[in-house]
Amino acid sequence: MTRQILFIHGGGEGAYEADEILAASLQNALGAAYEVHFPKMPLEESAGYVDWKAQITQELSALDSPVILVAHSVGGSILLKYLTEEQVEKPIAGLFLLAVPYFGADETWNYPDMTLPPDFATKLPPIDRVFLYHSRDDEVVPFAHLALQAAKLPQAVVRVFDGRGHQLGNDLADVAEDISRDESLSGR
Repeated sequence: MTRQILFIHGGGEGAYEADEILAASLQNALGAAYEVHFPKMPLEESAGYVDWKAQITQELSALDSPVILVAHSVGGSILLKYLTEEQVEKPIAGLFLLAVPYFGADETWNYPDMTLPPDFATKLPPIDRVFLYHSRDDEVVPFAHLALQAAKLPQAVVRVFDGRGHQLGNDLADVAEDISRDESLSGR
């Protein structure tokens, strides 16, 4: 059976096209045993939770379970908010968050409708595998946001890169390795 992955792209003008390279890299690295679904989210330039919520619900309902979730940048923030506020019926086999901002960290990243409650991790559905990825030289989301996310998600495996920027060098082979390795170890 082909494993289903839902990849939520980041926000901002041109984010879908930029992240399409990441989704293709992930699909290529994982091979035919996985199918990466990469929908274009509405209003990417203004990426808001309300605008994306219905689309995420629709995409999740169309996938076989358990589903693997991958999200980049603001898409990861929106996905975390979704997972804490909505009832997700399907089991989630893994959550892989790439360069995700921590809204509320400072004045630059202060959008109340995107800020998660302090106890957001307790509101997440059961997810066995959570991974956080960030490059020290991210020019969009400050590297310090990784530590804030990791403090709230102590069960997460943290992967730090150097010299790969916000787009992680357009290479998700490391993420693919984590997805496939952990699935083979867990017997899924």
